[in-house]
Amino acid sequence: MLRFILGLIGAAFAGVLLISGFNTVSTFLSSEPERSAEHEFHKHPKHLALASNGPFGKYDKAQLQRGFQVYKEVCAACHGLHQVAFRDLAALGYSENAIKKIASDWAIEVPSVNPETGEAATRKAIPSDRFPSPYANETAGRAANNNAYPPDLSLMTKAREGGAAYVYSLLTGYTNQQGYKNEKGQELLKEFPSAKTPEGLHFNPYFPNLNIAMPQPIVSDGQVTYAEGNPAPTVDQMAKDVSAFLVWTAEPKLENRHRIGIVTVLFLLVGSFLGYLAYREIWAEAKRKVRVTGPLEAENQAKSRAAKDESGIAG
Repeated sequence: MLRFILGLIGAAFAGVLLISGFNTVSTFLSSEPERSAEHEFHKHPKHLALASNGPFGKYDKAQLQRGFQVYKEVCAACHGLHQVAFRDLAALGYSENAIKKIASDWAIEVPSVNPETGEAATRKAIPSDRFPSPYANETAGRAANNNAYPPDLSLMTKAREGGAAYVYSLLTGYTNQQGYKNEKGQELLKEFPSAKTPEGLHFNPYFPNLNIAMPQPIVSDGQVTYAEGNPAPTVDQMAKDVSAFLVWTAEPKLENRHRIGIVTVLFLLVGSFLGYLAYREIWAEAKRKVRVTGPLEAENQAKSRAAKDESGIAG
């Protein structure tokens, strides 16, 4: 009797679960997802053509140097490059003396310890140092930026969907929210009046939730002065250059990886061709001899009849 009661309880429990699951799936399939401003008005990154794109891509060192200049003069005040050392700039074409000067002149000094007192101190950077963070820790960074912590940019193009195109689009995507329309012609604040950008944030349709704490960093043409012979430092050009530089900080060995990949593919193609020739030379004339075996083979049938006769079985 007890087993019967427990079985009924178990069956009832399973039935409730099945009904609940069916209702959940039915509701999910029959009801439309709730519209949101982020879904309706978020824009995907614009296309960005860089010399490093594609399997045969190579870095444009002149562009990387311009991008480093933009980072130094615009971005470095808030964002660090913890995974990059000053001496790594040699890959961009800087000489040893130039790297030493860049390190010693860097506005943010490297944390250190006073050897005489043992107290915390700072010192001038040297080529073996990594680019220092502008803040002592995350708490200090949030305190200086309205509780928003500026992320390290070393791997930014790897950490964000869209990579360099996302960075470029974000830098050039700041716009006035008033009257902003999406590709369908819908106006943001008319469709979603509650989506108005809060005070202290900035509207940018390329940012996932449309409102970003970082103010527009590159605000005007000529904000950074390029050396003679370089393209004009427009907002668009500076955004492209710093995006290309951040691709390099995330993948400094990209050119080596591309070279190794091409050599590997060529090796596999040549190896496959040689293997095919070896097959044609050695195995093409060798015919596999197939011998019919089984109960229908004449020898096996004779053995079967002899066994039946010996046993007295008809047929």
